Amino acid sequence: MSLIEYKGFGGVLLSADMLGDENDPAVLLIPDLGQDRAAWRDVAEALVLSGRRVVNLDLREAGEEDELAPHIEDMRAVLAQMGSRPVVVTAGRGGWIATRALALDGALLAAGLVLVDMPVDEDAIASDVPARLAVPALVVRGGFSPAQCSAVSDTFNAALPMGESADINECDLELASDRKEALLGQLLEFLERRQPREAMEFKAGSDPRTLRDAMGCFATGITIVTALDGAGTPVGLTANSFTSVSLDPPLLLVCIANTAGTAPALRDAAHFGVNVLQIGQQPTSNRFAARGEDRFANQPWAPGQTGVPLLGSSLVSFECQRESLHEAGDHFILVGRVVRAQFEPHRDPLLYFRGKYRRLHFA
Repeated sequence: MSLIEYKGFGGVLLSADMLGDENDPAVLLIPDLGQDRAAWRDVAEALVLSGRRVVNLDLREAGEEDELAPHIEDMRAVLAQMGSRPVVVTAGRGGWIATRALALDGALLAAGLVLVDMPVDEDAIASDVPARLAVPALVVRGGFSPAQCSAVSDTFNAALPMGESADINECDLELASDRKEALLGQLLEFLERRQPREAMEFKAGSDPRTLRDAMGCFATGITIVTALDGAGTPVGLTANSFTSVSLDPPLLLVCIANTAGTAPALRDAAHFGVNVLQIGQQPTSNRFAARGEDRFANQPWAPGQTGVPLLGSSLVSFECQRESLHEAGDHFILVGRVVRAQFEPHRDPLLYFRGKYRRLHFA
């Protein structure tokens, strides 16, 4: 077990225990408001023995326990930093945090959600939160104390698009430890179905995030594609869908999402640059991937011979003339003819694999 820290909303540091092999499927444990990660410790250790990697998180110290907004943003920030989609397991009012955090693009952040002993949440029902949870969800009642059932909680469960529920039967609990064993049994049964340890499979019509995870098993470098827009302003974005196409003639290609803010400028550009990043440029990669950033602020760059902005200190900078453009689903393929390349082969590349930055250090 190791102690790690995540950066939460507003830069607040959140402590967590990390347990298990980093290559095992991930589970994120969220305690009840007012509790710390010790509440999940026994369950966390049991999950590790069952072949899971566990992140057992502490919540921030909030001024008011009913102020959910900072906790919600904290959870979304932690999930974004984990690099793979965990199953989120919550206790008590931690479920209030998780349901709201995952009601927006939850399928991109988590593989599933387990709500253990979550109190009645009338505000969530009124705000249509359960209906917007597009992740498989399990509601467990009686996980830590006798199950509390109500018409309101039944309404919440029924509104979940991919929801199921389980009540821990009091008749089966002869010893105090039996409740914990029963809870663990419910968790493992859900995990085996929703986050199997065997190979995952994507088929046409399946969850597109599963395909994205499969594609993420191909290790790539990271590039920043740059150009000038119609007003002569430099634009750029981070992309790892890049490959060499031909040496004679010298061609390469990049794939650009149609929804990218810089997509219109790249579609129209007669010339563009592809900057392959080295390990010291991880902050640059983040800046060019974020929305609302002044991406070229405090970023050393210089115009190439065709005027396109080329980033200083890159591993390689290719300057390209547009050769062709091809529509490809939700992306377009931009093929460029290389007119000039600058490179420094002694730098280490910045790599990306399974949703995380990686580094390759030369021997």
